[in-house]
Amino acid sequence: MYASLTVTHMGNGKARLGSETIRALSAAISPGGLRGVAIESAWLAAHTALYPWGVVAQRLRPEGPYIHYRTDSLAPTQRGLMVSATQLSGSQLDTPILLIHGIGDNRSVFTVLSAALRRRGFGVVHAVNYSVLTAVRGDIGQAALSFGRQVEHVCEQTGAERVHVVGHSLGGLIARYYVQCCGGDGRVDTLVTLGTPHRGTVAAYLLPTRLAGQLRPGSALLAELDQPATGCRTRFVSVWSEMDQIVIPQSNARLDHPDLTIEEYRLRDVGHLALPVNPTVSRLVLDAFIRLDCPRQPTQTAEHAVDELCDHTVTWRYNTTSELSL
Repeated sequence: MYASLTVTHMGNGKARLGSETIRALSAAISPGGLRGVAIESAWLAAHTALYPWGVVAQRLRPEGPYIHYRTDSLAPTQRGLMVSATQLSGSQLDTPILLIHGIGDNRSVFTVLSAALRRRGFGVVHAVNYSVLTAVRGDIGQAALSFGRQVEHVCEQTGAERVHVVGHSLGGLIARYYVQCCGGDGRVDTLVTLGTPHRGTVAAYLLPTRLAGQLRPGSALLAELDQPATGCRTRFVSVWSEMDQIVIPQSNARLDHPDLTIEEYRLRDVGHLALPVNPTVSRLVLDAFIRLDCPRQPTQTAEHAVDELCDHTVTWRYNTTSELSL
């Protein structure tokens, strides 16, 4: 069982960067960390093979993949159980899910997660692509507006009023900007971010582009996202890892905002690229979209530390103050 992360504001950024770098290295050389490195390497090889396939835009299927499934061959009892289950879960499963990838990537990164969502019964799971040139001459605000148009297209084609979104890395920041600064909270019910640099990453200093400047800690864009968001109707779920090698320091992937409803999960032995294919992450995403009856109080933050070896929740916090051990 891992110790809980104490949520404090550290005035010395260099000290926090150094301590979290040491923590990440320690995690990487632990037995679980070595397993995580192996999985990250294997997924990188598989993703390289899948990448060309993901360049082609996915065709939206408003009716979902199960429109042609029939129950004629089932016994009456089985047919009744299936119909009852569909009626009970229909409101959750009918909500379209949009997946938006990270920088320089494409929809192929969601191959595993999209399949898991469809197996669970979600009919419309649509992965969107944005230009690979975004990293060179892109802008998060413009990307958010473009993403908003895709959300509107999905709602128009499916008849849905709201959608769920999963954003990996930069994709999570684009979706968050759409929600907070472009009126997207009227469309997005739940936004799950995976390894998203909500407070920037020092790795962005390696690229001399406008987009990289927006991803640097303390940038004007990140300050804009820190502005009041009173009445935001979107629920946020933030998933981040202590072994993230792209978001540095790693805790910069935490989402902390007084006006947002946030549920947070901290992993230890998962690399940045492997977050969308990690089984624990897939379960967290599924649970987030199914548990729609959870309270949505503004300024409420729940934080969990997930033990990758034991696979259970070890802490729960509200407003980063009171703590309940499980």
